[in-house]
Amino acid sequence: MFYTYILYSENQDSYYVGHTGNSLELRLRKHNTNHKGFTGRSSDWKVVYSESFLSKSEAFIFIIQKKSSFE
Repeated sequence: MFYTYILYSENQDSYYVGHTGNSLELRLRKHNTNHKGFTGRSSDWKVVYSESFLSKSEAFIFIIQKKSSFE
């Protein structure tokens, strides 16, 4: 199972679109740790939307569609 998700940070007032083949809860914990990536700048990320897919390609197509709607 693959998951796509949209996170929101109130501190940054921004969204992040991502995907994982792991547990969504585990991935959220990683986003909320201090690291070099975009989400590492804040520790208040919350899942505002998620959807599961049977294949990685389906999840990736969803991400591309969502990211283009933010531009």
